[in-house]
Amino acid sequence: MEASPSGRPACRDCTGLYALVNYIPDPLGAYLNELRAELVPGCTLRSHVTLLPPRVLLAPQDELIRELEERLPYLDSFHVTLGEIEVFESTGVIYLGLRQGQRELLAIHASLSDGMFAYDEPFPFHPHITLAQEIPAERLQKCMNHAHARWQAWSHDRSFPVMNLAFVRNVTPARWEHLSEHVLQPARLLRTA
Repeated sequence: MEASPSGRPACRDCTGLYALVNYIPDPLGAYLNELRAELVPGCTLRSHVTLLPPRVLLAPQDELIRELEERLPYLDSFHVTLGEIEVFESTGVIYLGLRQGQRELLAIHASLSDGMFAYDEPFPFHPHITLAQEIPAERLQKCMNHAHARWQAWSHDRSFPVMNLAFVRNVTPARWEHLSEHVLQPARLLRTA
């Protein structure tokens, strides 16, 4: 591991990366898990929205969890509504964009990306739901067409609550270990009168 120009940890192809995510509840989560496995055969990763993208963290794991336990209970839960199938042109990652919840995800990301969670992220934070990555260029359009057709076939609710956050660590390229769970405050209703 090396330090970035800012002095924060940087990593290329490291194991032991940490992330903070919200797993998408069923039935929407199960549908997206199936779609991921169709697009990338053998993919067993659960569909999720990321609040802190994978990063190298230098503090001991128990201190990281303790810090999250102190900071997260003060944050309100919120809803995310999914948009359309899109692709990051620079990486070929196929994803679902967001119609609602992006502002809250950006705010939580900004509030947690300091101190012991600071990390020079390789890309600007863009909330989304990853569906497929590392697709060969010759298969990308076919995968996009399949993802679009399957997403159009989903006739149920396209929103979900972000209430329970999972702090996870990458142990193999296809496996993330669940370290701790953190519950956000119930959303507060604004009173008008």
